[in-house]
Amino acid sequence: MAEPCPVNSPAAGPHIPFGAFTHSLDAARVPRMFHAPLGYRRAPGPKAREPAVSPPPSPGQPPPAQPSATPRTGRDPFFDNAKYLAIVLVAVAHAWEPVMEGSRATRALYLLVYTFHMPAFILVSGYFSRSWTGDPRQLRRLLTTVALPYVVFETVYSLLRRWADDTPEQPISLLDPFYLTWFLAALFIWRLLTPLLRQLRRPLAAALAVAALASVTPGIGADLNLQRVLQFLPFFVLGLVLRPEHFQLVRRRETRILALPLFAAALGLAYWVAPRVRLDWIYRSSSAQEAGAPWWGGVVATLVLFVLGTLLTAGFLAWVPRRRTWLTALGAGTVCGYLLHGLPLKAAEYGGLFEALPQLGEPVGLVLVSLLAAAGVTLMCTPPVRRALRWATGPELRWAFRRDAAELGPVPGAGDRPRTGYGF
Repeated sequence: MAEPCPVNSPAAGPHIPFGAFTHSLDAARVPRMFHAPLGYRRAPGPKAREPAVSPPPSPGQPPPAQPSATPRTGRDPFFDNAKYLAIVLVAVAHAWEPVMEGSRATRALYLLVYTFHMPAFILVSGYFSRSWTGDPRQLRRLLTTVALPYVVFETVYSLLRRWADDTPEQPISLLDPFYLTWFLAALFIWRLLTPLLRQLRRPLAAALAVAALASVTPGIGADLNLQRVLQFLPFFVLGLVLRPEHFQLVRRRETRILALPLFAAALGLAYWVAPRVRLDWIYRSSSAQEAGAPWWGGVVATLVLFVLGTLLTAGFLAWVPRRRTWLTALGAGTVCGYLLHGLPLKAAEYGGLFEALPQLGEPVGLVLVSLLAAAGVTLMCTPPVRRALRWATGPELRWAFRRDAAELGPVPGAGDRPRTGYGF
């Protein structure tokens, strides 16, 4: 007869405490022939394996990726870096608006930046909305981080114009976004549409069709700036359908190299069309008929601007740092930079500063304006400003919401809910 295996060996099944095992044997009156003659010894553990040595890479192949030394914090530094660089471009482009008249080069740079800086922001917002299902917690977060800042800063910018521009008739209207608050209204609508968009078989094609129809519909009106909401929708949907491996493609060295001639060609095109094109096309704030073009021009412009915006966004993301840098902490506060940077610009415009200093439209003045705008929005993205503005950009407001069953504990049998990310 073969020697029986020890009780604690892997072949004997899961480990049972000694007392419980002997008690069960006595209770079941198991014959002595099944008692282990060698006692209850611990089976020898598996031998330690030698560390695996990876073979050297073949010629022409990139070396294997090394584990990052950056601590895991739940946030990808790549996206925080991208958001900070995008908000700097937004602030600089806004600073160029009052001083670029008469300068073809500045207008060309303005057209180039406007072709991709908001598409980049919107695409990232869509990417971080992939897990948005509209559950109660996400709806509350939407109210406190998007709806509340919209109400607060729509009021602030309207009051600033009343007092600084001596325009007492300026209304405070939540249906007519003022200046840069349109993006918050658009993001609110896009998020609510996300569950519906994710049910479509071809959501990007549907979004392009909606944008093209909006570009040829003059009667949409200014409520909630729906022209921009609908015409920028394809970039948000593109972010919804992208996956992490798509962003790995833009981080490749080949993509960074291709981005250089892409931007050079785009700048040349922008310089050529600068004196010929109306800014309404890149603002997406009006229809083709309102821009003085035939109706089919709206369809063509929608497709061309989407392709250009996507390519330039990919080129922009290709040069975004992938590791944690000093940009990363600032990228977490871009909502503050976005909402605040317009206040000094509008105050200077209402106060007549740009008219009093025409030198700001000259090359040296443009460089100075750009540096001041970049430095100002950088300070507005810092953690102290983010903490000071927390009451308006993302308070808890637990007193305002009722508790539901989801907050009392996990539902039996339900998996973990996806975490919601926000484009800012």
